[in-house]
Amino acid sequence: MAPAAARRQQSSLPAVAKRHASHADRRDAGYKEDHSKGAMLRFEDSLPRLPVPTLEETAKRYLKSVHPLLSKSEYEETTKAVNDFVAPGGAGETLQKRLVARREDPNVRNWIAEWWNEAAYMGYRDPVVPYVSYFYSHRDDKKRRNPAKRAAAMSTAVLEFKKMVDGGSLEPEYMKKLPMAMSSYKYMFNCSRVPKKPADTTVKHNFKDNQHIIVIRKNQFWKVPHEVNGKQLNTAELELQFQRIYEKAEKSAPIGFLTSQNRDVWSDVYPKLKAASDVNAASIEAIESASFVVCLDDASPVTLEERAHQYWHGDGSNRWFDKPLQFIINDNGTSGFMGEHSMMDGTPTHRLNDYANQQIFSNALPFDVTEVRSDLPNPTALRFNLNSELEQDIVAAQAHFNKQINAHELRVQAYQGYGKGLIKKFKCSPDAYVQMIIQLAYHKFYGKNRPTYESAATRRFQEGRTETCRTVSDESVAFCAAMADPNASTEHTQKLFRDALNAHVKYISDASDGRGVDRHLFGLKKCLKEGEELPSLYKDPAYGYSSTWFISSSQLSSEYFNGYGWSQVVDDGWGIAYMINENSIQFNVCSKGLGSDKMSFYLNEAAGDIRDLMLPTLEAPKAKL
Repeated sequence: MAPAAARRQQSSLPAVAKRHASHADRRDAGYKEDHSKGAMLRFEDSLPRLPVPTLEETAKRYLKSVHPLLSKSEYEETTKAVNDFVAPGGAGETLQKRLVARREDPNVRNWIAEWWNEAAYMGYRDPVVPYVSYFYSHRDDKKRRNPAKRAAAMSTAVLEFKKMVDGGSLEPEYMKKLPMAMSSYKYMFNCSRVPKKPADTTVKHNFKDNQHIIVIRKNQFWKVPHEVNGKQLNTAELELQFQRIYEKAEKSAPIGFLTSQNRDVWSDVYPKLKAASDVNAASIEAIESASFVVCLDDASPVTLEERAHQYWHGDGSNRWFDKPLQFIINDNGTSGFMGEHSMMDGTPTHRLNDYANQQIFSNALPFDVTEVRSDLPNPTALRFNLNSELEQDIVAAQAHFNKQINAHELRVQAYQGYGKGLIKKFKCSPDAYVQMIIQLAYHKFYGKNRPTYESAATRRFQEGRTETCRTVSDESVAFCAAMADPNASTEHTQKLFRDALNAHVKYISDASDGRGVDRHLFGLKKCLKEGEELPSLYKDPAYGYSSTWFISSSQLSSEYFNGYGWSQVVDDGWGIAYMINENSIQFNVCSKGLGSDKMSFYLNEAAGDIRDLMLPTLEAPKAKL
């Protein structure tokens, strides 16, 4: 799998189970609690290390995954390449020994973490937007149509979450009742990606010394302390600060465009921008060290597609795309979130946004306070001194941004026919069910199925992030073919559907247990030494094709969101993010001009077709006596 393509798989993950195991269950499973690290990190050192699967099991799983994608002769060639690779004394055995040795190194907590961050994130040179950025669109807050009020409530809730992260009191997340890695949370606040060749870096600032947020309005950056004289600003005080910025902000040079550039280009401009004046260097320092960013956009999106575009990329100027947390507030009071996830996947920011909105909609925090300190300092406008060369760099960045965004086509399919409530009545996994909707929609569009990626979370391991779930299987292909066959019986198609669901659940469960195909093969390849020949398995066309993600998909669901999405992986492929709520399913469909409106239609049709297929399986309600 090419690292660049791997990066754009988008790392947002399936919803995390919140059920806790009992203390006894965790103790029996080998989890020890170190309370000196705080509640959030108390399990971190006792989490298991990411395993290295055996060559045999990966070979078997890999061959099964490519079988439905290849012709008979192609499959025979691939089988030969795989058998040669895993044969005793072969290249695979040597590489496996090296990889196992790395896994057993006491100084390496996770054998893939450093390699993966370098190859798939920091070394990735395409621009952050639209290929790395992702977004959540928040439900409307009818109580706070005023944008200053909406920004203040959102900031209050986010700062409450920040207290738990900074103080280490946040409860860990759990998967299958067992604790998950929380190490990535340290990159949530007071953090920034920094451009550099050949690979970017991350800068993390001390939160105690940087109690401020950055607010952007009309391209102008403002520094706003969220703590004054040792006391956090309350919601009314934050609202006053936002209102002051609304009143004072003046249209400024669109510095933010620079962060939307190709990473190598931005890496060249960044030191020039800092060196042009001490004022510039101080402004960048303030931005990078800020707790988070609030973008007060000069826009009023209404439709779900308008909102998706606004939160995913906006106009490209009222942003600092290298910050991991940016909350967007529009003039009509609508709000959303944009994330840069090189150091942190989707589940932490999903939890943050879900928490913040839950607090707001349940009025769980003192949002309605009216007291305002009289000595509250005004927000500070940050300045940038630009020379003619930097001005040209901004013009070039703007043209590059517009070209990138205009090449993309986005549609939102807000399917209201049913949601996980009915899916569970069918006794189906909601996630696997929706994956089959996507497979069926693709089959309707193209008459065939192609390699499909879904994120699987490996966060139950130390420093765990993601593994690939390969959605296409012999079972899923057979199901799609039956749905297209007018002579296939309903009963037979229902069986094929359940077979496809079971195959998907099996693969994603294995992947979450660290036993997927893609990361293992990536790790083995990384163990090659300079001058050693590339094994035939990696030269085989099936290896490249089977990890070319014609569909890149993942799920994050919240009743407080009305949108979630990101980009496609390859130019002739699709990015399909989806939410499965109680009574609805929403798809964010992105492509480079492949006909996103048509794919949206097919997703709607496929959802209805599968519902109609499965409705006869429901037990008839018992008649009342």
